[in-house]
Amino acid sequence: MPTPMPVSAPASRLDVARRLLDLLQDTTTEPRPDTQLEALTLAVAADLPVLLWGEPGIGKTAALTQLATALDLPLTTVIASVHEPSDFSGLPVVGDDPAQQGIPMAPPDWAVRLVRAGRGLLFLDELSTAPPAVQAALLRLVLERRIGALQLPPGVRIVAAANPRSSAADGWELSPPLANRFVHLQWAHDHGVVVRGLGGVWPVASLPRLDPDALPEAVAFARRAVCGLLAARPDLVHRLPTTETRRGGAWPSPRSWDMTLRLVAFATAAGASRDVLALLVRGAVGDGPGLELMASIDRMDLPDPEDLLADPAGAVLPERGDLRQVVLDGVVAAVRNRPDRARWDSAWQLLVRALETGAPDLVVVPATTLASLRREDWGVPAAIEHLAAAVSLSRRADQAAARVPGAARGQR
Repeated sequence: MPTPMPVSAPASRLDVARRLLDLLQDTTTEPRPDTQLEALTLAVAADLPVLLWGEPGIGKTAALTQLATALDLPLTTVIASVHEPSDFSGLPVVGDDPAQQGIPMAPPDWAVRLVRAGRGLLFLDELSTAPPAVQAALLRLVLERRIGALQLPPGVRIVAAANPRSSAADGWELSPPLANRFVHLQWAHDHGVVVRGLGGVWPVASLPRLDPDALPEAVAFARRAVCGLLAARPDLVHRLPTTETRRGGAWPSPRSWDMTLRLVAFATAAGASRDVLALLVRGAVGDGPGLELMASIDRMDLPDPEDLLADPAGAVLPERGDLRQVVLDGVVAAVRNRPDRARWDSAWQLLVRALETGAPDLVVVPATTLASLRREDWGVPAAIEHLAAAVSLSRRADQAAARVPGAARGQR
């Protein structure tokens, strides 16, 4: 009777296949500027729930997996759409004497593991495919960090992901109460990151470095920025969108403004870029209020017009054109409110400095307005000669540009 052949060949082929898979998964990371990733890590550091919006297949789940690895946090993934409401509110467990002891709500096993670990990253995936009853059950989890009778420890961070309704499988719009509990970040793929990542090198995610000495100043700055805007625009304190789609995104409320204040403080203490901060505040209160807050923050750092008039030769003007225009308009307004020959001359010197250090067209309107403030007994300052050519050239360019559309219409 022949000896049966050992069944080892298929197993060895699978071992070779496994080795090849391991080689494909052998990637490294590198420090690389990534505005999306920096905004995500800053919101995670601020202990705010984050919701990543993006089309399927662009790497939302992969980004969360890499983030958990980089931060050394155990990752717990929960697919919201395949759970029942009781999975988040807790399952009733009948004890020996319910009339005396009550009926406790038992948490799911993944919540128990998070509590035992004391830390972790809870990833709620496919949030936009969760039916309304499940979304209602998630409210307490996202806001209070409670599941049944269990309280998640402070070391647990919550991040969710969702696809737009147009590209989600049986998608639902997020309910306004649930949407208002998240910082919404639009997630898009970066061609350079994808190409380099497929080559084996992905950008590394790391928590922001907060300057310990800057914490009190960062809190004061954040409160001044948010409270200053809301004092001037009280209608922005709470504005529920009128359409169902917008209600499922970021919109302003006292809760989302509180999140915004926290984000501004963290971004300031971390020295984050303006682009990162803009992503975060727009993700908390929406595009319109977020852009207004960014404009208000920009104006907070502008120099005082009186300081500029006192020392026009040593004035430092903003590099950005829109901010420089605001500063020059403010200087002219200060002269108009308190007209004086010395202040008028200082304003002209400041306009000359602006002409020498920036775009000439920015001084046209301030120079024209300042000239109209001249009193009869005020002589023409020498600084005007430096500005006359620039103002005249800018006006001729504007007139030429205005004639172009008319000529084009005549040709048609």
